[in-house]
Amino acid sequence: MTVYERLIEHKDDEYRDFQSNLVPNISRDRILGVRTPEMRKIAKEVFGTEEGKEFMEELPHQYYEENLVHFFLIAQIKDFDECVRETECFLPYIDCWPVCDQSSPKSFKKNHERLLPLIRKWIDSDHVYTSRFGMRMLMNEFLDDDFKPVYLDWVASKEGDDYYLKMMIAWYFATALAKQYDAAIGVFEEHRLDDWCHKKAIQKAIESFRVTDEHKEYLKTLR
Repeated sequence: MTVYERLIEHKDDEYRDFQSNLVPNISRDRILGVRTPEMRKIAKEVFGTEEGKEFMEELPHQYYEENLVHFFLIAQIKDFDECVRETECFLPYIDCWPVCDQSSPKSFKKNHERLLPLIRKWIDSDHVYTSRFGMRMLMNEFLDDDFKPVYLDWVASKEGDDYYLKMMIAWYFATALAKQYDAAIGVFEEHRLDDWCHKKAIQKAIESFRVTDEHKEYLKTLR
């Protein structure tokens, strides 16, 4: 069976309608209506098989779910160099936020030193979803023990009018306020983000259970 045939077995028209509303920039005709657990299961089934290898060479894919399965396959690659090659091959084909956001390669966590310059390159990309992916990896991997204040500058200096790019900037800084408040709060005190990202990040931080009530009250004064 092909990956497409596996996906067809689990398609649900009602779920397709729901999913279509979440990704309005993708044509409904390109959405099959398959739930994420089924796609992850398919990726596990075909990983390392000839079917999986052939599928990953068939870019671009026609369907939204095929792109998700592709990224779920990449996330399973243990060798860092191979994982990066496949990631960079695939990034230009990402065309919506769920594909960009749902896959986190496991090998990245064990190779932070080698990953960091790649993240910087991805963030600087003119391709919206490559840049968004870079910011998400910076958020996921470098807001804890390996954090450095300069990483805030990488995101704060990113320019662009795309909604999904700006939303990622806001998401990054809301998370930074939760995890690295003392470093991140200066970005808001100095109003270094554009007005929309500034307000959206504060909104998200105020809605977060990870931000203290004291910090939330102060953030409200900066809106």
